[in-house]
Amino acid sequence: MAQPLPGSSATLLSSDDLHLFNEGTHLHLYRCLGAHPRAYAGVEGVSFGVWAPDAEEVSVVGDFNNWQPGKDRLSPRSNSGIWEGFIPGLKAGDRYKYQVNSRYNAYRVQKADPFAFRAEMPPQSASIVWDLDYEWTDAEWMAGRARRNGLDAPIAIYEMHFGSWVHAEGEHRSLSYREMAPRLASYMLDMGFTHVEFLPLAEHPFYGSWGYQVSGYFAPTSRYGTPQDLMYLVDYLHQQGIGVIFDWVPSHFPRDEHGLGYFDGTHLYEHADPRRGVHADWDSFIFNYSRNEVQSFLLSSAIFLADVFHADGIRVDAVASMLYRDYSRKEGEWIPNEHGGREDLDAIAFLRKLNAALFGFAPGIQTFAEESTAWPMVSRPTYVGGLGFGLKWDMGWMHDTLEYMARDSIYRKYHHGELTFRGIYAFTENFVLPLSHDEVVHGKRSLLEKMPGDDWQKFANLRMLFAYQWAQPGKKLLFMGGEFAQRAEWNHDSQLQWDLLQYSPHQGIHQLIRDLNAVVRGVPAMHSHDCDPSGFEWIDASDADQSTLTFLRKGGPDEQVVLVACNFTPAPRHNHRVGVPAGGFWEEILNTDASSYGGSGMGNLGGIHASPVPGHGRMHSVVMTLPPLAVVFLKGNPA
Repeated sequence: MAQPLPGSSATLLSSDDLHLFNEGTHLHLYRCLGAHPRAYAGVEGVSFGVWAPDAEEVSVVGDFNNWQPGKDRLSPRSNSGIWEGFIPGLKAGDRYKYQVNSRYNAYRVQKADPFAFRAEMPPQSASIVWDLDYEWTDAEWMAGRARRNGLDAPIAIYEMHFGSWVHAEGEHRSLSYREMAPRLASYMLDMGFTHVEFLPLAEHPFYGSWGYQVSGYFAPTSRYGTPQDLMYLVDYLHQQGIGVIFDWVPSHFPRDEHGLGYFDGTHLYEHADPRRGVHADWDSFIFNYSRNEVQSFLLSSAIFLADVFHADGIRVDAVASMLYRDYSRKEGEWIPNEHGGREDLDAIAFLRKLNAALFGFAPGIQTFAEESTAWPMVSRPTYVGGLGFGLKWDMGWMHDTLEYMARDSIYRKYHHGELTFRGIYAFTENFVLPLSHDEVVHGKRSLLEKMPGDDWQKFANLRMLFAYQWAQPGKKLLFMGGEFAQRAEWNHDSQLQWDLLQYSPHQGIHQLIRDLNAVVRGVPAMHSHDCDPSGFEWIDASDADQSTLTFLRKGGPDEQVVLVACNFTPAPRHNHRVGVPAGGFWEEILNTDASSYGGSGMGNLGGIHASPVPGHGRMHSVVMTLPPLAVVFLKGNPA
């Protein structure tokens, strides 16, 4: 029989914990709720705590009691809604669930522990008693990561789905967390990416959801190993100087019976009214952000990643779906807020609280919003009315640019504004420029296959797309496979098409990404003012007829400037005059048409001397060659 925990000295939940939980400000619920191996009254066992305020009875079931409901009952903690108890003899590795008997509708169900640290391998759904002991060796990284995450740092993010990056040699299975560590670190260092961003690694019942239908908000998926194995992976990456960003999903959760939905016979975590509580698009439940205890649950989940897994960044998924009550709903399918508007005021308040909590708890961390609308001040401080994120994905840039690049070059001059429109808003937020997983699935085709023309033009266009992305102000993100021009759409059941790297066009793309990362990292003008308008200046944004663009990237202690010249047609532009801010030699530091990348080898012979001939409103100019379907970087030293 489970034993009650009567006194504050014996329980994991203090009166302060209860107060903070009910207030919506508890950041560390994982330390006191859930299952915790410990000694009580000199006896080894496991203490349990779960929130189920409308339960009539809660008991722990598992292998240890033959899954018999009612045998190991928990006790209610006054009127807090918490049920708790201690079961002697249990240990790490034991499987369990909560048998929840509601006081309503004779509802009887076995639920996984919302605070479990480990879960069974899906489709099994029991929770597993576990501890989180691990000896970290990344103190040096943690002490200095703030500068690696700063808005003035060179950030190039490699987004990846863990299970489909590469499979074990000769086996149709994903690598484990520990197997992944040296292989991923070596690849990241070779390619020059600064951060890896994992699609959600929290436990999820359906593998095909890519992790975005989360059932275990405190449990890394067991598909790849234990929590300590994931800690080892993060630790290893940190020792190699690589940051780790976790994708996190507070916007919705799946409806599986063992999960959070209808937890105690009431809509505890979700809204009761389906006009607020159900995502029709994803057939999932929406968190009730107005409920303080739900806020504590979600805040603790995010802090858990920073605290226990040393996350360097949290990327918040589907923020737009949280901000608007009418998101993906027709008229009559949503409920206005108290002022008659469409904004979800509870979600707005929660997101502000989330960012304040993360930045307060983990100095040096970074937060990222996947927000697809024009909501203002997403990445501005909460004290000026912003949502408080550090960075926001520029979804508009992604869609406009991909739409432009998919056009045959003869039509591009009629759509020049798709490239230049970003200049209107580029510094209204702190942006990440993403080419993400969402753009290479569901019939959208791979990045390479989106490009028009024959195979030579497809590769040239893709090289141009990447160089244009890396040249624009903002941090960079690329989904796995794009860096070597995967031909097939991403398939979560298969590994990437690594065999393509035996072919020179794919090798060329691979080398280009290496070199782009090296240039952005090595030339301060290419990253130090990514989020500051002083770091960017148009030279000529209006040459629609020839489909060219020229602009400057500026900044950094060396006062160097980089001229970026783009030719979005297959016709080379010879003797093309471009105004520059100073005379002297302008060194060609990157040319996507270089033969080493698979291009035609046309260029400017290593650089150009500027002459005192006015151009584009400047006193000096260079006469250059713009290769076909190519981007050229020229580095100069202004007087």
